[in-house]
Amino acid sequence: MDLEARSLQPNVKAVLLAKLREYKSDLNNLKSEHKRLASANSNQAARDDLLESGMADAMSVSANQRGRLMMSTERLNESSDRIKESIRTMRETEELGVSILQDLHQQRQSLLHANDMVFLLLKVPYRHHLLTGKFEGKDEKEINEERRKKEQVKEIKMLF
Repeated sequence: MDLEARSLQPNVKAVLLAKLREYKSDLNNLKSEHKRLASANSNQAARDDLLESGMADAMSVSANQRGRLMMSTERLNESSDRIKESIRTMRETEELGVSILQDLHQQRQSLLHANDMVFLLLKVPYRHHLLTGKFEGKDEKEINEERRKKEQVKEIKMLF
């Protein structure tokens, strides 16, 4: 086209050569634009490939994290169950201990009462009159003295 425009008459030649330069400039601009877009598309394709592989990695990492989280949650639930079972056992043991202490208290009271009775019957001569109601030659003063001793023994026992 350039050769044909140069061979024409000068007045037409100038107009055609100007248009030709403009078309060449437009062509060069379009070529550079095409290269840039083609390069961007290949970069975009490479970028998409990287992102897709990154997403696959992220998904596998996410699945791995999810699995670890599930295992941790399961262990936590098992630990909670063991703690609840331990608390239940502790309460049962406490109830059993309270029951044993009550039984021991009752047995202690029975033993103290039996000890008091044996002490009164063996330590003080002629104590059988308190049980039988017969006074075998004792005067009222001796009987009152025995009662006072009996009360003192009870007071001493209560201290212990």
